[in-house]
Amino acid sequence: MKIAVVGAGYVGLVTGACFAESGNEVWCIDKDARKVETLESGRLPIYEPGLLEIVARNRREGRLHFTTDLAAGITPAPVIFIAVGTPQGADGSADLSTVWAVADAIADHANGPKIVVVKSTVPVGTNRQVAERLSARARFPLEVASNPEFLKEGAAVEDCTKPDRVVVGVRRKETADVLQEVYAPYLRTERPFLVMSPESAEMTKYAANAMLATKISFINEMANLCERLGADVNDVRRGIGHDARIGFQFLFPGVGYGGSCFPKDIKAIIHLSNQAGLPPHLMEAVDRVNERQKQVLVQKVDKRFGKSLKGKTIGVWGLAFKPRTDDVREAPSLALIEALLADGVKLRVHDPEAVANVRALHGDRLTYCDRPYGALEGADGLAIVTEWNEFRNPDFEVMRRLLRERVIFDGRNLYDPKTPAGHGFVYHSIGRKTSRPGADGREE
Repeated sequence: MKIAVVGAGYVGLVTGACFAESGNEVWCIDKDARKVETLESGRLPIYEPGLLEIVARNRREGRLHFTTDLAAGITPAPVIFIAVGTPQGADGSADLSTVWAVADAIADHANGPKIVVVKSTVPVGTNRQVAERLSARARFPLEVASNPEFLKEGAAVEDCTKPDRVVVGVRRKETADVLQEVYAPYLRTERPFLVMSPESAEMTKYAANAMLATKISFINEMANLCERLGADVNDVRRGIGHDARIGFQFLFPGVGYGGSCFPKDIKAIIHLSNQAGLPPHLMEAVDRVNERQKQVLVQKVDKRFGKSLKGKTIGVWGLAFKPRTDDVREAPSLALIEALLADGVKLRVHDPEAVANVRALHGDRLTYCDRPYGALEGADGLAIVTEWNEFRNPDFEVMRRLLRERVIFDGRNLYDPKTPAGHGFVYHSIGRKTSRPGADGREE
């Protein structure tokens, strides 16, 4: 099948590449000429494990094309996916201006009947508005469907090729049949293909992210309470996670969620609820807890150093909002960096992939280190913000020699508290007592 994907960001690029991998001929269209030039040169504008190999292979075999020319890209394709960004507006709502612009362009340039599939995360009712817009403008019948994405950055290729489920919102069964054909190669292990109304499909995306964000804020609030009361959140997490009704996924305490989806989608659903006249008490609480959680490491650093904080140097491990990505949008690391810079702290930072993106934001205000241990040289402490696997088994003896003060602020609970304490470190984590070196090498 010939498929067009409008938007070559995280969602559009991964979706287009994976559709090409299953034998389709795909045109990825983006108005950003520099991005298209980067892709045509064999490089990626983002870091996503496994994606470069798929893009290169399908480019080489002639199944994947990149262009800035929307008319040329959609002309051969009976199915067009809209995968453009819907950033947060000033009032918390999703900014749909790019969706409307793309829909108008498709209507103007469609050369025959087509299926237009909205994959972007959009408010409930957007599908109907797109359909009305296309109907009023296009010369040919254009069917509109909703197909929300459920891709996790860092695992997007696997999520696309091995989905938990595929959700489509349609008005006609024939449209669902075409989309089922598109996804058939990835549904061979009996993964469900769920057909519903466009409104239900749009709401499913928001409800899924709202549930996951709620679990994160829940465990973070429980972690803070555990720490205050002398309980260990890891024990509590295991105690509740083995309940089949609860499970372990997303029950890992930390410094809050970030990225391009959860923060804006929670604010969007708050806006939607207010518009519908239903006060969004739970979602507002989830958002407040998350914003507060991004300050937890800042508070621990402040408490440790007090009035002597100004002029100190802190090493930072992890800048991306999660491992296996270079994305720093709404990253907890940025909240830490901004607060410590405001307190007069010098920062030495390291991340396996996200350094360039932070450098674009902070320039020479930070010292950027190519290796984790480089961030520790002459530092008065270490703050861990992202749980990259590279940070899980460090050489604590090397860390002892490099750090001026043996103190770790771990925002992801990477270590058993006894381990750093046994190497002479004061170890602050989330939802657990601070561990300190004792005479027997164990926590006090």
